[in-house]
Amino acid sequence: MTIGQLTTEAVSRWGEIWDEKAARMLVLLMCPRKERKIMELHGDMVEHGQPVLTVFHRPRQEAQLLEKQGFNPRDASFQFVDLSSPDLGPWMQHLITNEHWLRSSIEIVSVPFSMNLPSQRSFETQRILCFRHPSLPALEKYYLPFPPNSIPGKCFVSLPRRQAAELARQQAEVLGVGRLEKKPTITEIPASQKPTPIVTSEAADPAANMDDMMDGFSSNMLAEMTNDTELQEQENVALPPSTPPVVEQKPVAEHAFIPLPPGAAPKQDNIPEPVEETPDEAAMIPASESIPIPEVEPEPEPEMSEIEKEFRELVTGLLAAGVQPSDMMDDPRWDSITERASAAGFETWPVFLELAAME
Repeated sequence: MTIGQLTTEAVSRWGEIWDEKAARMLVLLMCPRKERKIMELHGDMVEHGQPVLTVFHRPRQEAQLLEKQGFNPRDASFQFVDLSSPDLGPWMQHLITNEHWLRSSIEIVSVPFSMNLPSQRSFETQRILCFRHPSLPALEKYYLPFPPNSIPGKCFVSLPRRQAAELARQQAEVLGVGRLEKKPTITEIPASQKPTPIVTSEAADPAANMDDMMDGFSSNMLAEMTNDTELQEQENVALPPSTPPVVEQKPVAEHAFIPLPPGAAPKQDNIPEPVEETPDEAAMIPASESIPIPEVEPEPEPEMSEIEKEFRELVTGLLAAGVQPSDMMDDPRWDSITERASAAGFETWPVFLELAAME
């Protein structure tokens, strides 16, 4: 595929995206060989309005012509770019601003016939713009065995986004560079497919057509006369007498109630009404005098055991003799009585505290 072939098939390939009247130009880009892959995808990072067509060329037998100019062809990759003139700025902006590419012009010259190349085809010398990486030296002439638009190889096409294409068309119309016009497609129909006029029986027999028209006119007249007669009969039919509507009368009250103003209402004292007791209720309430009050009987005191009586007498006697509670345990009778109380199950300590507190 070549750039020339893509340009010829552009309308069928891309339709409205391709503007035939847009001004296009061809430029040569010279980049280091290691950056060729980046240049193949350069169109994906650029907003442009028209399709951009690119192709790489590698000098072979004509490489010696470049070496005579002091340029090593193995150091660079040569890319021919066919693009719209308004897209040149966006296409080269990043390369010139960030990577400091250099701009110049170069002559594209046909290879001399003395080299006897088998696929050689002469063309006129043309000077085009050339952009090169700052690491590459300048080149005055670039030799090709055939025109730049006929370089065979793998072409890379970068299609614009729809918004960018619309913007580019608007700019082109404002600048008058190119206008996108849809071409009307005219298709010729062969004679075998042309429709043939259909001849009806009415056109073939005009006399029969006239008779049918007269019969239809007579039938229409009879139908209209019948409809008029039916309408007149409907108008002469007497309508039933209309009865007056019955109006319902609301009953009138004999005595009308007239509300008094708020201040005119008679004041009534809130006097509680006496409540009369019925004989049954009076009989159910007993008199307070007839209720007998039960007498409170004192609880019988529990009987003391003999050991408790003996312990109480001992403690009471010692307290009466002036012995202190803390000194009572020194009495010889204390040990004997406490042992017998423990054997009988009597707790002496609570009784001792009770008697000591009463003193």
